[in-house]
Amino acid sequence: MNAHRKQLIALAHPVYLSLLASVAAGIINTVWVSRLGGDAVAAVAVATNTENVLLGVALVFASGTTVLVAHARGARDPGALRAAVRGGWALCAALTPVIALGGYLLREPPARLVLGGDGRALTLAVQYFAVSLPGIAVFFAQNLVDGILKGTGDTRTPMRLALLANGLILGLDPLLIHAYGVRGAAVSTVLCRSVALVTGLRALRRNALLSEAATATPAETTGAALRRTLTTGLPMSADFTVRQGGALVLVAIVARLGTTAVAAYAIAYKVMYVATMAFYAVRQAASIHTAHTRGAGRDERGAIGRQAVLVSGTVGLLAAGLLCALAPWIMRAFGAGPAVAHDGVLFLRCVGPYLLLMACFIALGGVFEGSGGAPVLLRVTLAGTAVQLPLAYALSGLGLPGVCLALALSMTVQCAVLWLWTRRTRRQEDARVSLVRAA
Repeated sequence: MNAHRKQLIALAHPVYLSLLASVAAGIINTVWVSRLGGDAVAAVAVATNTENVLLGVALVFASGTTVLVAHARGARDPGALRAAVRGGWALCAALTPVIALGGYLLREPPARLVLGGDGRALTLAVQYFAVSLPGIAVFFAQNLVDGILKGTGDTRTPMRLALLANGLILGLDPLLIHAYGVRGAAVSTVLCRSVALVTGLRALRRNALLSEAATATPAETTGAALRRTLTTGLPMSADFTVRQGGALVLVAIVARLGTTAVAAYAIAYKVMYVATMAFYAVRQAASIHTAHTRGAGRDERGAIGRQAVLVSGTVGLLAAGLLCALAPWIMRAFGAGPAVAHDGVLFLRCVGPYLLLMACFIALGGVFEGSGGAPVLLRVTLAGTAVQLPLAYALSGLGLPGVCLALALSMTVQCAVLWLWTRRTRRQEDARVSLVRAA
């Protein structure tokens, strides 16, 4: 097996299992919530999509720290590693109170923007936000702990922490949802994440690389490290936030088709996470591996990118086939009514081309992130979103298949732009090498 592919799989599979644990908990959570009715499913769909948008804020310090720690690890520089960790914590401490408190105080407008009116779904979404948005402080800290560990090359401990948190959620969810409804689902999530956070903080103290760096003199001041983390992580955060923000607006577009379509879309998208989280796992692995090799003075972006696309694309092709074949059974497993099941099956059978294109684009993005090319990736994502949303609005008259078509077309634009940019960059680098050799 290709050495880069082997390393990518070694880094990616624990990341995938940790993401899959979250997806499994989310799916089972949706199963329990679906027993409360379509309004409850729609409310939780809006709330969880909003949390995905806020995850983009966490990526400023979490992913930025991962790349900087991985680079310092590759360069064997304990001082730079300690500075990277300090910068991550400083930035996390600066952003968390603003988001947690501001989110709680402004919890109703986001729900109203998506769901509109004063219906039951809006009331339930606001109840969920009243717990989940203050609890975002735990979520942010947990993401930073995971990011630090991943930067050291340890993707297994974050996997264990995710299994712990989500295993606890699976046990508490039915009890608290039965007792407190939608609000109980949010309470369960925050409590279980808190247990995982305490465990993760202990894991940081036991990490050999971090323990060695703790005695080194930081390579820069905390303020300078904070700015470096911000500079590194902000484009990655913005890319994710634009993508998830687009997904949230897409829910609003689907809502024009009625509550049945929103419920079907929410269930189908939860199921799709089983595949898309694999793409993001390869992306994280490619980012860590690229940063490590760059820190060690090697430029192997091309080889890493090819292997990342191969691994992720294979998963995407397999997922598209399985979702198409198993769609009726998937919707039946969620206990969806006939109308919701019909729309969900239609969506899952139309989404295959989008999944395959997304697999390649997301995985290749990890190489850009690990090598400092995240700003380019952000511009491509902005272009794709600018195409996606107007198309989805225009094609929503065709129902959920029209939404799938819009997703596929926008991802085609993103893949094409990234391919053209890569070719142009390669020509420029070849020209510079030729000039140096001629000189």
